[in-house]
Amino acid sequence: MSAPDCLSHAIPTPHALPTSHAPAEDRLAPAPLSLIHDYDETRLSTEQLHQAKRCLLDLLGVAAGATRTPLAAKAARYVTRQHGGDLPLLFASGTASSSGVALQGGWLIDALDAHDGQVLTKGHAGVALLPGLLALPETRQLSGHAFLALLAYGYEVATRAGIALHAQSPDYHTSGAWNALGVAAVTARLRGFDRETLHHALGIAEFYGPRSQMMRCIDHPTMLKDGSGWGAMTGISAALLAEDGFTGAPALTVTAPEVAALWQDLGQRHYLFEQYFKAYPVCRWAQPAVEAVLSLADAAREPDDITRIEIITFHEGKRLHVTHPATTEQAQYSLPWSVACALGRGSVDVEGVCDALDDAGLKALASKVMIEEDAAFNARFPAERWARARIVLTNGAVLESADHEALGNPDKPLTDAQVLAKYQALAEPVLGDRAARLRDVVMDLESRPVSELLALLGAPA
Repeated sequence: MSAPDCLSHAIPTPHALPTSHAPAEDRLAPAPLSLIHDYDETRLSTEQLHQAKRCLLDLLGVAAGATRTPLAAKAARYVTRQHGGDLPLLFASGTASSSGVALQGGWLIDALDAHDGQVLTKGHAGVALLPGLLALPETRQLSGHAFLALLAYGYEVATRAGIALHAQSPDYHTSGAWNALGVAAVTARLRGFDRETLHHALGIAEFYGPRSQMMRCIDHPTMLKDGSGWGAMTGISAALLAEDGFTGAPALTVTAPEVAALWQDLGQRHYLFEQYFKAYPVCRWAQPAVEAVLSLADAAREPDDITRIEIITFHEGKRLHVTHPATTEQAQYSLPWSVACALGRGSVDVEGVCDALDDAGLKALASKVMIEEDAAFNARFPAERWARARIVLTNGAVLESADHEALGNPDKPLTDAQVLAKYQALAEPVLGDRAARLRDVVMDLESRPVSELLALLGAPA
């Protein structure tokens, strides 16, 4: 990569949203809608450009890897049949309309749970933002720099919308409920909306965004995943409807007084730097347990040498309960299977969650996983996610780890080399030599036309 592994930008500490109304002296500050509309996304620092390229490369690697999932083909078939148009799909044959391209791209990236996220949103922005950008015909005329700038702008809007939604709603909604607003904002910016049309676009996106219950898809993992395909489609649709004069109620994640303070630092605090990158293609809540068992270097790898694997974690991590997954979706939302792959395979990879579900050794290890929740770990969620492991061996020895967080948080980021290695591991088996060309274009995109990137996003050979 073109910039040092350790970015010079100081990454802010994630914070909770204030629960009180803004103080009187702040009430004359610019309205959030004006801040979103007037934001100059082109003024990117070197560090912002570099981080945007890391996000883009990571998302494309995940999208390529996700073509190995059963969901990928179903997504492409659906949109080509039901969303007719002439825009190309992401890493798939066929074409669709803007709404169809956004839906397929969001579904595809979401099909492999390895994309970036943010702790306070308890979800993911980039998974919808990139498909939203790829869905717009105007994107073809952009410079690479402008494309990266719009992607970075989308992260700022979507992340704030996600934090605001969690502050206002007692229910835990999937990412599509709020990343739709980021897609709508990016579309509005690219198509030159005035402030009033942007207001309606955001309002439509929030109203129609999939308010689906996240914990239901945790308890019953299926292809519904995190709702981000629907979020990407909703964001595009909302903007195009607003452009045609369709009116929407105000987006309370933007206009409600109790969230105004969250928007006032738009352009000053960069949530782009507060995204985490996943080391493994499984739910983030399982990854602290993976780190904990991997830290036990002397742990036996054979099921016959292990009596019991105890994982102590937070409540939401305990909800990842499926022991013997029958589908890749169940495997990606299974803490026991993630731990079994870490012990039995030395890591958690696409093969482990897609192709190894009948492995007898992994099934035996997963059967020995017992999950307990810890009150102290519960109290630190969602800003922090922790786990520790205790492995009891047949010879009576007990191996116990320290407390672990997942790799890839802003305070413990993946290096550029690790992001590149992850990308190669995901993309090269699918794209072959094209993976290296795509990597080189992404990492030099600010000096290229975006058409060079788009030319490499067709179906795998």
